[in-house]
Amino acid sequence: MSESGLPTDWIVKQSTSRNLPYYFNTQTRESRWDPPDGTDTELLKTYMANNHSAANTRTEGMDAGNGKIRAAHLLVKHNESRRPQSWREANITRSKDEALNIIKGYQEQIQSGQTTLGALAVSESDCSSARKRGDLGFFGKNEMQKEFEENAFALKPGEVSGIVETASGLHLIERIQ
Repeated sequence: MSESGLPTDWIVKQSTSRNLPYYFNTQTRESRWDPPDGTDTELLKTYMANNHSAANTRTEGMDAGNGKIRAAHLLVKHNESRRPQSWREANITRSKDEALNIIKGYQEQIQSGQTTLGALAVSESDCSSARKRGDLGFFGKNEMQKEFEENAFALKPGEVSGIVETASGLHLIERIQ
């Protein structure tokens, strides 16, 4: 049991699309809005009040202090993605290879200067952040999937990553701040 009152391997993360806390199992990669079975609800209430109250959550006007960075991404999901659905498609059936070919095409367009990641994300990203040009806002360590976080933090502001694979799908990441 952790200080949060959550069972072993469970942590609290902040949703970028809803700006709400959710529960994530670091071993199984399961995520959920409701606390998992075995949670000490009294400890969780105290933890949430101290760490995830309205006064403590990420806001649009927040600066990059406290080791946080700001990034945008373009996500292409496939049939092996954690949730093979998006605002664009109710049931994503494309293979991982098809998704890879699609994101390589987007990468070429960005690298050639034909378009920007943000411009493509609006219509092509399978993440709900598309409506914000892929902008995920500010986030710190241990708030994103490991592969995503490692690549985002390795970028300098203005740089775009290579193709990054996570349980969610394939990403191109642009560090904003």
